[in-house]
Amino acid sequence: MGTTTVRWIGDDQFVGIDSTQHSVVLSTTKAGTGMKPSELMVVALCACTSVDVVNILEKKRKPLESLEVRAESVQDQDPPWTFRKIHLKYILKGKDLTDKDVAQAIELSEQKYCSVSATLRGVAEITW
Repeated sequence: MGTTTVRWIGDDQFVGIDSTQHSVVLSTTKAGTGMKPSELMVVALCACTSVDVVNILEKKRKPLESLEVRAESVQDQDPPWTFRKIHLKYILKGKDLTDKDVAQAIELSEQKYCSVSATLRGVAEITW
């Protein structure tokens, strides 16, 4: 079990510190110095699946030259502005990559390995 901490550093600014002591700055849009907490959740989804896809393709001996995941999301209009749909667009480049290899890696991430996806799945429809 790891401990995550968020510290208020003044105004509408915070620092999040994970269990390995890495940090990220968060803020409201008014402060404009860090990520919005709700969008950090979407970034976490993109990062979680990216790690999985890279690792899965490396194990298949399909090394990547680049990977980018873009997310488009839809939230409820009223508080608490729950995310209802998140669509992930994967942009990959690599020698000998096939659509099948990529699809299998994404599906394994989505269905088996990505803890963020597993957590969000019951509330938001996640597509790719």
